[in-house]
Amino acid sequence: MASADLLRRSSLFASFDDEALERLAAPFSEVELPANQVLIEPRQPGAGLFVICEGTVVVEAPGVEHELGEGEVVGEISLIEEDGLRRARVVTKTPVRCLALSRADFEQMLESEPGLAGAMRDLAHQRLADLEGHA
Repeated sequence: MASADLLRRSSLFASFDDEALERLAAPFSEVELPANQVLIEPRQPGAGLFVICEGTVVVEAPGVEHELGEGEVVGEISLIEEDGLRRARVVTKTPVRCLALSRADFEQMLESEPGLAGAMRDLAHQRLADLEGHA
């Protein structure tokens, strides 16, 4: 399946038209991971983000543990926050197929798509509030 079709499954990207989705999808790489693979470690510099296409991940932070699946995004907080550090551990619960985007490509994408920048900031700040509310 093309990356644009996979992005369309995510609520974060669903509002974009086909042309914009094709443009947004271009820098993503498709990645397949086995179950029990650590995707993100806390207190590490954020190198990029992931859009989950198939499978489930578990987000673990002090006092918080929840599952995310198809269409969800992980890794966005460290790309939005000034310190650039990961806030939680993310581990694949099942085999996962996802789209990965580097920090450099993410920053370029935010410059070219202001609508995405606002949505991404809102998502990151909501998740950060959820994590801090349980710490």
